[in-house]
Amino acid sequence: MLSFSALVAGSFAMGSLAAPHIAPTALNAVRFVLAGLILSGVAAASGKVTRASLEAPWRYLVLGGLMIAYFVLMFEGLKTAAPVSMSAVFTLTPLMAAGFGWLLMRQRMTGRMALALAVGAVGALWVIFDGSLQAALRFGVGRGEAVYFVGCAAHAVYAPLVRKLNRGEPALVFTLWTNLAGTAMLLIWGWPALMATDWTALPPIVWITIAYTAIAATAATFVLLQFAALRLPSAKVMAYTYLTPSWVILWTLVLGQGVPPAVILVGVALTVVALLLLLKNE
Repeated sequence: MLSFSALVAGSFAMGSLAAPHIAPTALNAVRFVLAGLILSGVAAASGKVTRASLEAPWRYLVLGGLMIAYFVLMFEGLKTAAPVSMSAVFTLTPLMAAGFGWLLMRQRMTGRMALALAVGAVGALWVIFDGSLQAALRFGVGRGEAVYFVGCAAHAVYAPLVRKLNRGEPALVFTLWTNLAGTAMLLIWGWPALMATDWTALPPIVWITIAYTAIAATAATFVLLQFAALRLPSAKVMAYTYLTPSWVILWTLVLGQGVPPAVILVGVALTVVALLLLLKNE
């Protein structure tokens, strides 16, 4: 999950540069196809793909639908929202995951987990509202953040559903079928955008983003997330998302996008405190 958070953060930093140049459905359709090819090759080489893993294929359609909703809404949000602000919205996912974990799996929170989720939520809201009490009181949430929040809700329900719907399939195989189901739905949904895109006129950053998101932020993170979700409570799995704003700041520095205002760093620090609280074993 530490690797997961670092890889996800790169999507925000690169996605903000690519989002203005291509429709979210078109970008994600291509990245899902590429990720599917990679996962198919790796899964075939592993010899773990069996006919039994295709039992109840509706499971993969449900999980695949949740993931494409998350990714499409993320890139839609990045059209108008800053990467650090978007990553702060992402840190609200553990709180939602804890709620869905209780609803679906009756996973209970300890006092420390509840405190950590509360601290992390305060830190996230601090970043989202730029440390401004006035903005918080008037609920000054930008369109990009609001759109992405819906996507994060889909991501949050995904974690406990993996454990509920998995029937003993290895993480790689389960990831493969989930990805292929999502790819099929995304190609249908995004077909008009795919046909309308002038692929030869796209700037290099779009192709770099597609390659990065396909390999690192789709294929790799799918496996990492499912591996962790089968071994940890949902809230703890998503706890590592609290590191995402910190990783995004490092990514934006590397990409030459500058440093966010100092007041924002207070909220980022709170998300790190939340992570440390969640990682300590009971």
